[in-house]
Amino acid sequence: MNYLKYMLSLWLSISLISCGASKTATTSDKTVMVEPTTETVTEVEIVEEVQETETPEVIAASETAESTVVEIEHITTPNDNVVRARINHSAWDELLQKHVSDQGNVSYKGFKADKTKFYEYLSVLSEIPPQDSWSKDETLAYWMNVYNAFTIKLILDNYPTKSIKDINGPWNHRFIKIGEKWYTLNDVEHRIIRKMDEPRIHFALVCAAVSCPRLYNKAFTEQTLEADLDLLTRGFLSDTSKNELSENSIKLSKLFKWYGGDFKNDGKTLIDFLNQYSEVTISPKAKKSYKDYNWSLND
Repeated sequence: MNYLKYMLSLWLSISLISCGASKTATTSDKTVMVEPTTETVTEVEIVEEVQETETPEVIAASETAESTVVEIEHITTPNDNVVRARINHSAWDELLQKHVSDQGNVSYKGFKADKTKFYEYLSVLSEIPPQDSWSKDETLAYWMNVYNAFTIKLILDNYPTKSIKDINGPWNHRFIKIGEKWYTLNDVEHRIIRKMDEPRIHFALVCAAVSCPRLYNKAFTEQTLEADLDLLTRGFLSDTSKNELSENSIKLSKLFKWYGGDFKNDGKTLIDFLNQYSEVTISPKAKKSYKDYNWSLND
């Protein structure tokens, strides 16, 4: 029995003994699909119907996993005992540090060379879905890592390619297995992550294209999520290849056109949002336009 299967079986066994059942065993119920959003998204690839074209590939963990990828916690409360599994994202962090530059350029050849370790991490994500005991930040960090890691997998499955848009229906390909459910990238982004009301995720989720936000070469974790989202938002806005901001004129990434409603919470305008993170103070009357989007692969 490999290490991952051993840890998972240990978690399940303790869980069943501790509190007898529903509260602490598996969390597959947590992965029930969220109802599709009614918001209109401009990109055709995002709104087209999902079409099943083939049986998704099941990701298997290596028989020789050495690093600790699952942490088992036994928590005693006044009312009951709770057993929960937490994911250690350090393997993903190491892969990102090794194969992604500080500018976000991705070595897909490097990921292919480290395919065994990469697939071990994907397997952990698949086997341990979010639990009710996780905090919002822990859950959000998990799904963000899912989105970026499985985007890398999608590119590797079709590599070499010049653009993610050269892949047939990339955002509607149902190839992501979490618990007992299969997801598309659209499901993860629009029906899970965007529902968590954190607009800064748009500067951390990566679509494998030059005009996308850079792939952050660190794994997202509960402990550093707030600082990382702040850093990535400020970095995206200050990158003149993606946004050009001045007091009276702004040329924005089309992300702000496609997802404009996400930046207008609590009665605030898009300009209000930008002024929280930009290096210049933008006038509410600033002239607005959008930059062309470069879909070339981010390698």
